[in-house]
Amino acid sequence: MKPFYVYIICNRPFGTLYIGSTDDVGRRIYEHREGVFPGFSRTYGLKILVWYEAVETREAAFTRERQLKKWNRDWKLRLIGEMNPEWRDLYEEILH
Repeated sequence: MKPFYVYIICNRPFGTLYIGSTDDVGRRIYEHREGVFPGFSRTYGLKILVWYEAVETREAAFTRERQLKKWNRDWKLRLIGEMNPEWRDLYEEILH
């Protein structure tokens, strides 16, 4: 079964954050990077994938996305730091 993903992108380390969910994280991050759709991520230049999590269902991804969006900024920064302390762009990693 194909996983679903929750992800966080930013414009620079410790910069503006965006949380989303998708069933095709590679395609979705590509769309953010290319500015395919108008909206928050394109307006603020959010193109760097700094955190992601695989879950089993679309409902679980949506629930986790909503949960993270309610978190305060410090909790989100800590979550990113636990997985990706250097704030590397993880886009290439998720493609393989």
